[in-house]
Amino acid sequence: MRARLFLGMAAVLAGAALSAQGVPVTPESDRQATMTMLGITALVPGVDADPKGANPANTDEARANPYPLPDPLRVAGRPVRDPADWWARGRPFVAETYAREVYGRVPDGIPPVRWQVEATDREVIGYGRPVIARQVVGTVADPRPGAAPVRIRMVVVLPAPTSAAAPARVPVLVMFGPARFPAPSQPSADETDRINAGLKALLAQRDPTLAAVFDRHQALQFVSPPAFRLPERQPNGDPPPAEQLIAAGWGYALLDPTSAQADSGGQALREGIIGLVNRGAPRRPDQWGALRAWAWAASRALDWLSAEPRVDPGRIGIEGVSRYGKAALVAMAFDDRFGIALIGSSGKGGATPLRRHFGEAVGNLATGSYYWMAGNLLKYDTRGVSKPNLDAGDLPVDANGLLALCAPRPVFVSYGVPEAGDATWLDQRGSWMATVDASRVYRLLGKQGVATGPYATQPMPAVLEDRTAGALAWRQHDGGHTDAPNMASFLRWAARQPPPRRSPSSR
Repeated sequence: MRARLFLGMAAVLAGAALSAQGVPVTPESDRQATMTMLGITALVPGVDADPKGANPANTDEARANPYPLPDPLRVAGRPVRDPADWWARGRPFVAETYAREVYGRVPDGIPPVRWQVEATDREVIGYGRPVIARQVVGTVADPRPGAAPVRIRMVVVLPAPTSAAAPARVPVLVMFGPARFPAPSQPSADETDRINAGLKALLAQRDPTLAAVFDRHQALQFVSPPAFRLPERQPNGDPPPAEQLIAAGWGYALLDPTSAQADSGGQALREGIIGLVNRGAPRRPDQWGALRAWAWAASRALDWLSAEPRVDPGRIGIEGVSRYGKAALVAMAFDDRFGIALIGSSGKGGATPLRRHFGEAVGNLATGSYYWMAGNLLKYDTRGVSKPNLDAGDLPVDANGLLALCAPRPVFVSYGVPEAGDATWLDQRGSWMATVDASRVYRLLGKQGVATGPYATQPMPAVLEDRTAGALAWRQHDGGHTDAPNMASFLRWAARQPPPRRSPSSR
């Protein structure tokens, strides 16, 4: 024990010394520092997405299930028998285990986020739907002398009020992605003429010879009126998600998670909000990775939105696709103020079991995108090559438990099909199995799930079949790596959900 503690301290001190000396930190050196802290000497390589690769991922269902899923309704060998027992024993165990072993703990003492509206624009979305869009930036001051602050970028889009009366509060969906104005307003034709005339006059004043040039080219325009464009449509004929949200009476917030924590490799853990809190030193193995940092940023966005008079604070949801689908599920699981979630194509580390031997493996996360996760996850990629000699089957929690942490709040699990680009690598069936098993916790708390019976034998719904009767929902659309084709189903399902009540865990 003392030897491991010494090795860990040595790794932290060595990493801090390298940073102080200006030696560049690489993903390899950062991962090696974590391995040294954990006493790990080697990791099992990840599998290849290419079936013709040297170590192709398994896609054979007959070989996919060597491990059963951990039971979120059993703690220390004792069953969780009723809702009170879930809140007292079951949920705290699953949440703490996930925080320690998979996603990392959020440290105490993070400086406050100070939000400021930097720009406001009146825009029109789709077929003439007026909205008010605001660029909002949350600043976290870095206590290190001369260090730049972290600036979290978000664009909030709300339906424009229809009357002078106090506008109704609206639900808002926080969506991970680039924080850009959706449809920036453009000058009218008269305003465009005035801008061009003013620019010509200003240039001719500075260089009188330009007056003759402008006279010869009287149609010259520095700024042109915007061309008319028909509103976009998705391949399935639906409007884009933003237009559907506004049409349904929702607002939305485009939150750029990489403005809080970069997605560029393990060296970025010395920067962003994680680097700010650790003052540029290596993180401990139980500290947060990028997924938890992105979820933290979403919670800080929720802080601002909850104080906005136009927003219904009890109906703020979270959405994401792929790695951002993982982060959205983590945000929903660990912050019960989020009232609803749309989780798109999240795969391993999201709504797909890590234990299941199909598609992406724990080794891919441990050797590639390890910085998304807690350093402790590396322990579960050492079977046969290093101490502590663990693999996915030793994980004490899995995706069914992550979904269970959201109960009884509504969660819509979304996938596409491999034929259209939502790769087999994501293991859609495994995610269905986790959703079926999490339904047991929803039923325990008085809500309907997606199916009853053993998760391993439940037939997967057909593509385009809605399983949206309960608070836990599932739908596989016929598109690719996106949740956009499921937005219409999500909004119909969301409209049927009762107003959320705060769970006992938050009281």
